[in-house]
Amino acid sequence: MIACADVHYEETEAVAACLLFRDWSDGASYEEVVQRVPEVAPYEPGRFYRRELPPLLSVIGKPAQKPRFIIVDGYVWLGDESHPGLGAYLFEALGGTAAVIGVAKNLFREGPAVRAITRGRSRRPLYVSAAGMEMSEAARHVAELHGEFRIPTLLNRVDRLCRR
Repeated sequence: MIACADVHYEETEAVAACLLFRDWSDGASYEEVVQRVPEVAPYEPGRFYRRELPPLLSVIGKPAQKPRFIIVDGYVWLGDESHPGLGAYLFEALGGTAAVIGVAKNLFREGPAVRAITRGRSRRPLYVSAAGMEMSEAARHVAELHGEFRIPTLLNRVDRLCRR
């Protein structure tokens, strides 16, 4: 079981979305969860995870089947494994029960825990980081995700779900 999760912020609340699919190459989800989160922590520079983590956990826990892999929009590690990003905090909050793969659109910091990959015809890379699995495996799975464009189909779908 694989999940993609994302959060969108409005003025006073957030909308979190999670979709589940069975295989890395699937082009459609089989379950989708969208939830409004009425109270969110304020944005704190350098502590983004404090705002993002509670809404993510609220939707990841909803499906009956728990995912083995969770893909988030962002980083697991900020360059190296001594600088945790959102995905590392999520991995820890879940007690390591699911591998977490971060897929970021922009480079935050180069380092051994971040791998740039290109998809489709795009020359612009995505930046992959992971906890609970080898980096090479995470990068391969992101490359295998459905879609001919830079942003995989289901990552685009979960982004749209939380913005509707």
